[in-house]
Amino acid sequence: MYNAHRGMVPAPNSRLTELLDQLRQEFESQSRNTGEYEHQLTGQLQEMEMIRQKVYQLEQTQIKMKQDYEGEIRMLRHELESRGVQPVPHIAAAQHTGPQAQPPSLGHGPSNLFSGIMTNPGGSGPGLAPPPSQDQQSAQQTLQQPAATALPGALPTHGSFGGYPPGAAVNGYGPPPPPTASPGPGKPRRAIPGPATPQQTHAATYPDPRASPQIPRPTPPNQSVVRTERVGNMLANWNPEDLPPSQKREGTDWYAVFNPEVQRVLDVELVHHLTHDSVVCCVRFSRDGKYLATGCNRSAQIFDVTTGQNVATLQDENVDKDGDLYIRSVCFSPDGKYLATGAEDKQIRVWDIAARTIKHIFTGHEQDIYSLDFANNGRYIASGSGDKTVRLWDILDGKLVYTLSIEDGVTTVAMSPDGHYVAAGSLDKSVRVWDTTTGYLVERLENPDGHKDSVYSVAFAPNGRDLVSGSLDKTIKLWELTVPRGMHPHSGVKGGKCVRTFEGHKDFVLSVCLTPDGHWVMSGSKDRGVQFWDPITGNAQMMLQGHKNSVISVAPAPTGNLFATGSGDMRARIWRYSNYTGR
Repeated sequence: MYNAHRGMVPAPNSRLTELLDQLRQEFESQSRNTGEYEHQLTGQLQEMEMIRQKVYQLEQTQIKMKQDYEGEIRMLRHELESRGVQPVPHIAAAQHTGPQAQPPSLGHGPSNLFSGIMTNPGGSGPGLAPPPSQDQQSAQQTLQQPAATALPGALPTHGSFGGYPPGAAVNGYGPPPPPTASPGPGKPRRAIPGPATPQQTHAATYPDPRASPQIPRPTPPNQSVVRTERVGNMLANWNPEDLPPSQKREGTDWYAVFNPEVQRVLDVELVHHLTHDSVVCCVRFSRDGKYLATGCNRSAQIFDVTTGQNVATLQDENVDKDGDLYIRSVCFSPDGKYLATGAEDKQIRVWDIAARTIKHIFTGHEQDIYSLDFANNGRYIASGSGDKTVRLWDILDGKLVYTLSIEDGVTTVAMSPDGHYVAAGSLDKSVRVWDTTTGYLVERLENPDGHKDSVYSVAFAPNGRDLVSGSLDKTIKLWELTVPRGMHPHSGVKGGKCVRTFEGHKDFVLSVCLTPDGHWVMSGSKDRGVQFWDPITGNAQMMLQGHKNSVISVAPAPTGNLFATGSGDMRARIWRYSNYTGR
């Protein structure tokens, strides 16, 4: 009976036991994984803390180095003054004897990170050289030599104040300017300028365009020039008198040299000469090509491209009338109804051109605004400032969309043709590209292929895939962007490729752009020249000389093969390029 009863007890369920064992093993496995994840997270947090500590240490080191450097400069100045030697107060002061307005004060607040731009030829920014004095012009015309003269405004290299031997070259242009006296007690020293800072506030008469230090003088008839070296893209080294008519074009106060080493395919002519009352900081055509806007001191001007007549002057009457207020950037809306202006007072003004009234004022930047660009849809404006930010503004809603921060001052911005990207050049030698829909950084174009000095100008090619940049290292670079659409924000940095470097300017490259068909790269420089480059070969096709000071801005017209230039000589010019017919 007992045994029969035991036979009726159900046997243990082996399947249930197996499932319980599997669950136990899975739980133990997940527990181990959780421990590993926690360990990895702890390690990453520790690594981030180490990076934060390292950045803090670097910041403290930089602050100490800056303090030590400024202390050393003060000691050197004190030593010079104790010996009776007055240091040059400012680059542009050497040639100016009359009253001159103070240039704008630039920098990132108390740290003033722009202060190093003008300190020496090797690492300085584009100051505007004043014209030579009448005595210098007379001496040059009497000598009638093709040798280069001094570029007014060049300073000695750090540590060699006034120590040049006779005839020593400074920055490649010739002897340094004579020393000038200190401004005297109670008079402020001129502020250190930033990108394209106006310094010349009076006009000068040049009876002969070759009186400019950057334009070669003709060779006397009894001398013959034998050129044995290749000039390459250094077209400023050519004297027009040495070239046949087929390799040059001359106007009353300008000339163009065409590269003898490549086939000439372009011609050029001056269309309009637009005189201003101050330095012309920027030029920009409307999208229909009918108007040209210029930015200068306290106002923006709009000119009719056909007649050359001024049709509008836009000036904010509510701004304090004392002191200078340079308009650093101008930009038409795509429909031509509005003009955006960026100025030294950190404000962006959007003007209703027909009504001559301000539609929007965007505030938020903490330093001067150096560059603006409208998106092709007309809704957004990108701005770049010395406060180390690029900002994207919504003109319809009147509000800020993005603030994109970087490590150093932003000198230039450009929107891609499709509006998906915004590029910016910086004092830190880099070009950055952001996705405007997400605010993610998707490209950083820098060394080893990148620029060796601050980037002052960027522009997208019409195809939207290429980008050109101009720098204080005297070069222009053409970049092929490799930004995949919809890419992860951190996977594409430094993906761009430098496909061409254009070398030939003798001084800082201040402005670059491409013609609407993408066939030519144009550049303006502190060497007072404008050059046309073939983006395929990298060869310079033409060098144009006519301005008597730095060419701060160049801009192409959307139609008519026109382009404009703005300069420190207080003039803007409209030019036309065309196919060479062999005349």
